[in-house]
Amino acid sequence: AAAASVGTAEKLLAERGVRTTRARIDVLSVLLAAGQALTHHEVEGRLKKGHDVDRVTLYRVLEWLTEQGIAHKLSGDDRVWRFSVSGRAHAATGAHAHFQCSDCGKVICLDEARMPAISLPRGFRRREVEVTVKGSCDACAG
Repeated sequence: AAAASVGTAEKLLAERGVRTTRARIDVLSVLLAAGQALTHHEVEGRLKKGHDVDRVTLYRVLEWLTEQGIAHKLSGDDRVWRFSVSGRAHAATGAHAHFQCSDCGKVICLDEARMPAISLPRGFRRREVEVTVKGSCDACAG
């Protein structure tokens, strides 16, 4: 991950007043630098050599980041979880949209997308809303 991503990761964790560990900073840095949602395996492949983040620790850090609202996860058509840094807009509301390429599987957050208003029956409680737009990304459509 780029040095700027490491600094941003440290700042995000410090702002939340949570314990910062090297693994949390490294994993969050990878997600920040990616610009798209990554699988566990993709995060593992992007971690720099020499970092002591084994697969179990990586899984725990990704789950922890999700629980803290720093990252979110979504399941693609391939039933593989992908993780992405939560934008400020949907961190507060829990509602956000994604674009998933049907060809290469790339998933990105659509931070500027306006979420539709969805009415629920009386007594139902909303936990989160996800909208996924599917199609071809710029690389696959070109």
